Amino acid sequence: MTNTDILPFRVEVTPAEVDDLMDRLSRTRLPQPAPGDDWSYGTPNSYLHEAVQRWRTGFDWPAQQERINTVPHFTTEVDGQTLHFIHVRSAHPDATPLLLAHTYPGSSVDYLDMIGPLTDPVAYGGRAEDAFDLVIPDAPGYGFSNPVAEAGWDTARVARAYDELMRRLGYTRYGIHGSDNGAMVARELGLLNPDGFLGLHVLQLFSFPSGDPSEFERLEPQDYAGLEHMKWFQSVGGYNTMNASRPQTVAVGLSDSPVALLAYSELFNSFGNGTSLVPLDTILTEVTVNWFANAAAGMSRSYLENARAEGEPQVNSAPTGVAVFADDFQTIRVFAERDNSDIVHWSRFDKGGHFAALEVPEVVAGDIRAFFAALR
Repeated sequence: MTNTDILPFRVEVTPAEVDDLMDRLSRTRLPQPAPGDDWSYGTPNSYLHEAVQRWRTGFDWPAQQERINTVPHFTTEVDGQTLHFIHVRSAHPDATPLLLAHTYPGSSVDYLDMIGPLTDPVAYGGRAEDAFDLVIPDAPGYGFSNPVAEAGWDTARVARAYDELMRRLGYTRYGIHGSDNGAMVARELGLLNPDGFLGLHVLQLFSFPSGDPSEFERLEPQDYAGLEHMKWFQSVGGYNTMNASRPQTVAVGLSDSPVALLAYSELFNSFGNGTSLVPLDTILTEVTVNWFANAAAGMSRSYLENARAEGEPQVNSAPTGVAVFADDFQTIRVFAERDNSDIVHWSRFDKGGHFAALEVPEVVAGDIRAFFAALR
């Protein structure tokens, strides 16, 4: 039998778990530093020393746990997998249902600072007609959607599960916003395009050159900068290869050492090559959630599931909006329009990066509002 009940949930970390974390942090042994001790070799000791000191003596987990629990949390079982999600209904009637899909190595806490602006836009200087009901799940293997019940949870399966979740909550129409892993899930929902699907708003469309010379003839100068950014990221994205090939091996260290988990979560600080605006306490909140949830294995294995997934390239024909931030992966429109036939909204912002929801949440919320308002 499948349990379709929707059950209340609270993040409740025991004092013993907190004590264990503090004990492990107190016994941290950093590696021998690389020459120069900068980001060119990976996460440097200088960053880790500062972060661990803050984690031990200045970071207030009880306050963060209380903040997380100020919004309603629930769990339910979909396709044999327990899903944890935040569900906040707007006080405004006829609010648009919206699912927010998180990043790697993030979780539903990516979006805590966007809940107010999206559910109550009037309080933030906006219009009541731009209000949203929000559903913010942890993807299987991430956050508190653990443990993963079985293999096969690629982004297409996650998208189908999210559609089932929205139907179970009573929504017959909805849209989605996503970044990183969440952007890929959002595009899969666009490919699925279920009845009542309004469209997807993403921070990235991961479209790459096909080899057709005519594509390059249509590139603009800023697109070549985007290609350089892709090239740079390929040179530092070793975690992609590790997660997609030996996730259980790397998960051993990440599950046993909180500092290893922090170091492996370097994207929060290093994705923009020194431009990240994510505050240290925000990074520590994200990593602490995944530490207490013991999420490292599930997060890593999601890459292998996608690597194993089979399927031919498909064109997404659902209404699509893209917000490109200055220090993020630069979506190149020529390639994106080849793979997505109904891009109706395109924005560029000169401040913010890969984790824009954690850096400039008000800007992301505003662009989401603009996209869905244009669809009405």
